[in-house]
Amino acid sequence: MSLHGTYDSQNIFALIIRGDLPCYKLYEDDDVLAFLDLFPQSKGHSLVIPKRAAARNILEIDDASLAKVMAVVKKVTQAVVDELQPAGVQVAQFNGAPAGQTVFHIHMHVIPRFEGEGLGIHAATKADPAELEALQARLVKRLQG
Repeated sequence: MSLHGTYDSQNIFALIIRGDLPCYKLYEDDDVLAFLDLFPQSKGHSLVIPKRAAARNILEIDDASLAKVMAVVKKVTQAVVDELQPAGVQVAQFNGAPAGQTVFHIHMHVIPRFEGEGLGIHAATKADPAELEALQARLVKRLQG
């Protein structure tokens, strides 16, 4: 898919926002939702998305919505770093399929990076639901505290 096209209101993130699909929610307000990635690149890999902007990529989102997303990205990044103590943290955003985008609703990745791990873009293994649930509880506590 190119950078240009029509927003698909049936994409997986739109379904999550509407409550039609579940997620391991970390943070939510009127404008932004953060949750754990089901196919994490590393433990704690989180996604942050706008709820009100029907934007497929960074070229389509308005500045105010992007600012709200980035404020939550910072909060989630801090919680992940405080809780998991990674050696580094990657914040990433992809625009268009050739750049690695697979879900065409703008989203930010917060990926803790630990010594000895690679820097793959896409994970092939789905995380264990029990592990995601336990990690969700830990990170929610950090975000609320």
